[in-house]
Amino acid sequence: MANSKYEYVKDFERPDPLLPNSWVIIRIDGHGFHRFSKVHEFEKPNDARALNLMNAAAKAVMSELSDVVMAYGDSDEYSFLLSKACSLYDRRESKLITTFASLFTSYYLYYWSNHFPTPKPLYPPSFDGRAVLYPSDQNLRDYFSWRQADCHINNLYNTTNWALILKGGLTEREAERELMGSRAADKHEILFSRFGINYNDEPEMYKKGTVMVREPVKDEENGDAPSLLQEHGATMGEAERPKSNRQLKKEAKKRAKKEERQVKTAVHVYHCDVIRDEFWYARPWILGNLKV
Repeated sequence: MANSKYEYVKDFERPDPLLPNSWVIIRIDGHGFHRFSKVHEFEKPNDARALNLMNAAAKAVMSELSDVVMAYGDSDEYSFLLSKACSLYDRRESKLITTFASLFTSYYLYYWSNHFPTPKPLYPPSFDGRAVLYPSDQNLRDYFSWRQADCHINNLYNTTNWALILKGGLTEREAERELMGSRAADKHEILFSRFGINYNDEPEMYKKGTVMVREPVKDEENGDAPSLLQEHGATMGEAERPKSNRQLKKEAKKRAKKEERQVKTAVHVYHCDVIRDEFWYARPWILGNLKV
């Protein structure tokens, strides 16, 4: 940028870096999606096309922004996880939020025709965003547990509510009154006894949401670590010979450069339980701050 007398206006910009050494969740939410889903006639209680479109947009965001370790989504929201050590955009809050919200919206529109019969929606959707920091691993796990528990509670209610309306002939107000104060067991009973629906047989994506994880790819290049001699490119005879300081420095530099090489990764999609320990134990790199 050229120097000019007007450059002082930059001083009015507010620096907004997020605190270091803390987990960052960027959560995007559909803005006005109650109306958007109604206008575009999303199926009730769940529209697989709409959910798969959300998943496609989220996966594209993860593929483009390699700093995203994990994502979780259901309905019209998605949460993206950045590690404690992440320095994307110098952790500037406004930059992160606007990038994720705009990028997600762009991919949502880009993939629309892959999931719906029209080339574009009747009017443009929008997503807002927020950044939330979590200092501990337990805080982070509780966040994802909260979102998945919310998904289950909402889906059980919506499945029962729309069964009463679409199959039971009730109005929306009548269905709401009938479910007021009901417990989970009551909803299961209504679904099974009146409509022959076993909630446990509902698709996992509806009950648990969608989990995306960046995982290392197992191939020849990223396979088991070579032995020390192989890594140094030396035979046994060569290893026994003393090396000059110049040689040692050269090899140390070469090893450091090799270690900086990014391991190949791929984004894997699951509809699984993130509340129990098994998910996290099977993927230690998520909480271990290991860059994959």
